[in-house]
Amino acid sequence: MISGFKIIKKIAPLFLSFFILSIACGCSYVDGVTTMLKDDGRVVFTRIAVVPFQSVSMDDAAVKAVSCPLCGLVFSAERFPGGAEKMVENVFVERLRTHRQFIVIPPERVGGIYERVAAESLKADMLDILKKVGSELEADGIVFGYVYRYRERKGYAYSAEKPASVAFEIHLIRVNDGALVWRGIFDKTQSSLMENILQISSFYRGRGQWVTAEELITEGLDEVMKKFPGLQ
Repeated sequence: MISGFKIIKKIAPLFLSFFILSIACGCSYVDGVTTMLKDDGRVVFTRIAVVPFQSVSMDDAAVKAVSCPLCGLVFSAERFPGGAEKMVENVFVERLRTHRQFIVIPPERVGGIYERVAAESLKADMLDILKKVGSELEADGIVFGYVYRYRERKGYAYSAEKPASVAFEIHLIRVNDGALVWRGIFDKTQSSLMENILQISSFYRGRGQWVTAEELITEGLDEVMKKFPGLQ
């Protein structure tokens, strides 16, 4: 029988190597991917209109949280420079266009119609506005997205003073009845492997490096779109 001391002696070098590797360059991700799919047998789309994505920031800098204007979910938020919402939108549309079963009505065309309908319907709720926009465009579904946080990595790939952090949410509404049929949420801040030791698979996916906010966005959209209607 092998004594407890001998077992410890055998595995100790493995733990030591793992510890050193983690401190040197280990990076993983706080798990923050959520998807919802309302499967009622009618989640079928051909023409999808994409409304220009929007950023949502805090009214008070001391309050580090915002709520989704469409569904009310609360997210940790930070002020960030403009342009992040366009980055998320561009990657989303690019991913959607790779699937030939969809006809994608681009944000450049949808944006003007959305602004007009919203201006004409000041007292209408968001779902009603989206239904009207989708109907005018003869779309089956209409997509609307929000970006709540976009913090760029401070530092370098192997030595970051502050990690990248991103939070966004995308909704797909069925136009004929205004039903929210899909929602994809991505809310992640990169952390060291020692901070989140169970996320070793993310450590290898990120090549043990501190990623940029743009790389986080790409990862997030790849994850949430796995459950997008028609792509399962």
